[in-house]
Order: sequence, then C-alpha cells, then structure tokens
Amino acid sequence: MHGFGLWNLGFRPFYLLGSVFAATSVALWTLQYAGLLPFTYVRTSALHGSEMLFGYATAIIAGFLLTAVRNWTGQPTPSGASLACLAVLWLAGRLLVAWPLAAALATSAFLVALAGAIALPLWRTRNRRNLVFVGLLVVLAFVVQVPPLADARHVAWSAEAGLQAGLDIVMFIMAVIGGRVIPMFTGNAVPGADPRRNAWVERASLGGIAVLLLADAVLAPALVIGPLAAALALVHGARLWLWNPWSTQRVPLVWILHAAYGWIVVHLALRALSAFDVVPSVLGLHALTIGAIGGLTIGMMTRTARGHTGRSLRADRVDVACYALVMAAAIVRVPGALLFPAAYVATVLAAAACWTLAFALYAIAYAPSLLRARADGKPG
Repeated sequence: MHGFGLWNLGFRPFYLLGSVFAATSVALWTLQYAGLLPFTYVRTSALHGSEMLFGYATAIIAGFLLTAVRNWTGQPTPSGASLACLAVLWLAGRLLVAWPLAAALATSAFLVALAGAIALPLWRTRNRRNLVFVGLLVVLAFVVQVPPLADARHVAWSAEAGLQAGLDIVMFIMAVIGGRVIPMFTGNAVPGADPRRNAWVERASLGGIAVLLLADAVLAPALVIGPLAAALALVHGARLWLWNPWSTQRVPLVWILHAAYGWIVVHLALRALSAFDVVPSVLGLHALTIGAIGGLTIGMMTRTARGHTGRSLRADRVDVACYALVMAAAIVRVPGALLFPAAYVATVLAAAACWTLAFALYAIAYAPSLLRARADGKPG
C-alpha cells in the first residue's frame, strides 16, 4: 500500500477531475438535450461548449503544463496545498454553472493563477520559449468571460464568437505541443518511421492559426475566414503527412495522437466549407472538440499518467478502448451527422454515449494510480 499521492504533481488531480467532469458534463447535457433531465444543467448550447472548453480542456492543459514545466525547467511547480487550491478554483467554476458569470469569474481566476504558477519557474530559468503559454492562459482568462457576458447582452460579441476565439487559442496550444511531441514520440517508438519537420510548414501552421484567431476576434467575413481555413487545412495536412502517421498503426500510444491531429485538418476544412454555408458549422466545431481535443487529451492523459506513475509506456486494452471510443464519438458526430441528417438526434446521443464511456473508463482505470504515490518512490 503506497501513500496518498493526489497532490504530488499537477497531472494527478487535473486528469482525474477532468476525466470525471468530461463524462458527467456530456451525460448531463445530452440528457437535457433529449428532454430526459428534470432540471436545467446549462441554458444554451454555447454555455455547454464553454463548459467543455474552459472546464474540461483547461483542466487537462493545466495538468500537462504543471507537469511539463517542471521537466522543462527542473524547478518545482505547485504541489500539496498550493496544487489543491488550484484544483478548488477550477472546481468552483464547474459548481457555479447555474450562475454563468460567477462560473466564468472563478474560471478566469483559475487560469490567471495557473499562468502565474508556470510563469515563475519559466522566468527563473529564462525559458523564454515556453513563456508563450503564460500569455495564452491570460488571454483565455479574458475570453472565458465572453459567452456569459454575451448571453446577458453585455458585450458586442456573440457567445459563439467568444467560444470560437477560445477554440482557436486551444487549437494553437495543441498545434505547438503536438508539433513538439508527436514527431518525437513517433521517432522514439517506431523504428524507421523517420518523422520530418519542414521549417516553412512549421511557421505557416502556427502563424496561420494566429492569423485565424485574429480574424475571428475582429469578426472577419466569410470571404476571409473561408480561404484562410482552407489554406490552413492544407498546411496542417502537410505537417501531419511529414510525421509519417501510417507507420504508427501498431503503437496505440502514438497513433491516437496522429489520429487526433488529423481532426484539426478536418476541422479546418469544414470551417472553410461552413463559411460558405456548404455544411453546418456545428460539424467543424465538433471535429475540433471531440476528435482533436478529445483525442489529443486522452492520448496525453494516458501517456503522462503511465510515465509519471512508474507504469510502462505501453497502452493496455482499457487505453485502446478509450482511444477507440473517442474516435468513434467523433466519427458518429461529424461524418455520421453529415451522411445521415434524418438521424441527427440519434448521432448526437450515440456520440455522447461513446464519449462518456471513454472518460468514465479512464477515470475508473487510472484513479488508483493517480491517487497513490509512485511505487518506485520517485517524486511525481
């Protein structure tokens, strides 16, 4: 029997809380959508999206960054009481969901506190390369206010515009982190894979998302968004191709990251089409939120938890089931809804069931190792 380890390192509470929230929040929203919930969980679909983006996604980002910054700098990041306080701030935002403005304020406080927590070790070690994450978290802390303020008609932006800006920021974070770890993991795990990077593609892929964020922030017209998103789909498709995704089929811990990144390409292509009303915008939205965010987070959650709790870096059957269920949720929700519009409600319910089961499985399977200190006695 090992000691209690939940507050030893950032990934532990935030991966556990995030997975439980991912399963619970989607289940509640879907029951409400189907008219089976006896109370109102969130009032609008935009606020549901806000909870998943600023609630679920930021929890996993927090767990990853608090863990990674310690590795990057060799400096401590919050643990013990300070880590528990960060978790309480995040949890307050979720428990105040019936009062969206209060929930947004709590979430903003959490994001600012998280930014401060990683800024200090980065600054001490002059790790300027990664200070970009501090700035992005602070911007997110402002953007999280937009959906509830728009809902209350206090800002000119719509709730959907605020949500889109937040999604662009998270997509940028995923593109930065994915560009670092996916080729590295591929090269380390797959002999002969030879993932490559092209400097022009790297600059265009990240710079292009920054331009898209700016365009969304100023509410640029479809004539700007459509071609820009289409060009970005090609650039990110080329980036993924250079990483040789086909070589990873026998390594689930790696192929899930490639598959998830592929949904960024799908999202951008669908955004281009939806800008000209060829397809509904909700399809591109869920390609990013379910396929890309869901896939990359579940992939990193399993890998980080395994590596930092002293377990082998090899996916087991539960891990593979989680990956398959998240990918199934994306396939049913996006191409499924597009191909079978008459069964739209059924695709929503089926995708939600896959998503909920995936994150419930993760929470159940990983809770014991997240709660216990490492068996090998190492810190973390």
